[in-house]
Amino acid sequence: MKSRLSLLYFLQFSVWGCYLTCFGQFLGAGGLGGDIAWFYAAIGLVSIITPSLFGRLADRTGRPERWLGLCHIAAAIVMLVLWRYGITHPRLDFWVTYPLYLLFLSLYMPTMALANTATFGLLDQSGYNTVTTFPSIRIWGTVGFVAAMWFVNSAYWENGTLGFAFSDTSDPGRLRFQFNAMQMMCSGIMGILTAVYTLTLPRLKSGISLKGEDRLSANTSISKQHPSLIASLKMMFSRREIVIFLIFVIFSGVCLQISNGFATPFISHFSGIAEYAGSLASGNATMLFSLSQISEAACILLVGISLKRKGIKWVYAIGLLAWSLRFLMLGTGNPDDGLWLLIGSMIVYGIAFNFITIAGHLYIQQIAPDNMKGFAQGLMMFMSNGIGATFGTIAAGAIVNRWCSWEMVTLPGSHAPMRLFMGNWEWPWLIFAAYAFLVMAAWLICKPAFTTKSKA
Repeated sequence: MKSRLSLLYFLQFSVWGCYLTCFGQFLGAGGLGGDIAWFYAAIGLVSIITPSLFGRLADRTGRPERWLGLCHIAAAIVMLVLWRYGITHPRLDFWVTYPLYLLFLSLYMPTMALANTATFGLLDQSGYNTVTTFPSIRIWGTVGFVAAMWFVNSAYWENGTLGFAFSDTSDPGRLRFQFNAMQMMCSGIMGILTAVYTLTLPRLKSGISLKGEDRLSANTSISKQHPSLIASLKMMFSRREIVIFLIFVIFSGVCLQISNGFATPFISHFSGIAEYAGSLASGNATMLFSLSQISEAACILLVGISLKRKGIKWVYAIGLLAWSLRFLMLGTGNPDDGLWLLIGSMIVYGIAFNFITIAGHLYIQQIAPDNMKGFAQGLMMFMSNGIGATFGTIAAGAIVNRWCSWEMVTLPGSHAPMRLFMGNWEWPWLIFAAYAFLVMAAWLICKPAFTTKSKA
């Protein structure tokens, strides 16, 4: 079971890894660079509604693995439509690109919570401890994410031939998938594979599948077992511990999409500066960024141990401190003598992401009522990737656009100019670092009745 669920996460996150960190470069090349924040905020917009909706459907039917497959196949189809539009329209239209992307996310984002719900249920059903077992499964999601990033960073398609390059100063290098719509084709294909794979997962024993006259009584039983949306919210928010935790989930969610949306355009912009032109780091922004996911994989096993020994209070504080350090090192690094700072920012991401997101999902799984765990997972997505990431990314975009803008720059050895996000990047990153540090300070000052240590 652990091996089967590990493969599920490998496929699940490869869908995201194909485009998430380099999507901003595709938008910039298509003339929508100034709207990057709105595209990454879309992740939050859809997370406000669809994860909780599909989480409730999964709770009511007892079939999260089937809803997972349906969402993946529908999302893959939309992504392939977006790929087709991208390769046929060098100049992107916002009112075509954005609605398509919004529809894709509406179908894909629920799969995050659905995958967690299905995995937790199957682990419990098989007799595993979720706190100690889940991190070793989730790590394969990171492996899939990294593998996808490396592929789109280097792969290009020219005259019917697939090739690989590691420099953007040559014409084939500028055709790499990280700069164009081919990243979406890769994502769509992986989505189809993931949907097919979900068909092989076993059914949860708690699921109900009745026919004929038994369906009415089953629906009545389910209705009693799973309260209405309003009743569910009242039940969740009746505990002060949950309310305060979810408030800080919103504040920490602000950090989630900032580096995803702006880190690769930021790293690539060094190619347009004579001092750093042609550097290996600036020409392979997606691959350099993948160090973040490698760090995530290396640190994920620390989550369960840290929760058991230190509890959510200190684990969350360390995660927020790591976010602050990540932004600080991005703001002070460069591909030359400051390369160690860029690499350091990628390394601390492992702590920043895992000690906030993974620890949060494990904690909410423990404190949620047994008949509302799917809803609780969706609610956390609503708070972090929904409210927090939406408003945080929009605000971050306004800050970045205040100091930076997209410009056409001719690179050495290239025959045509390339659109890069040039400007004074230091100030935006320092502002983001200060924000994460202040949230950490507020979290430590606040004293809710959090469980000291996670239940084993």
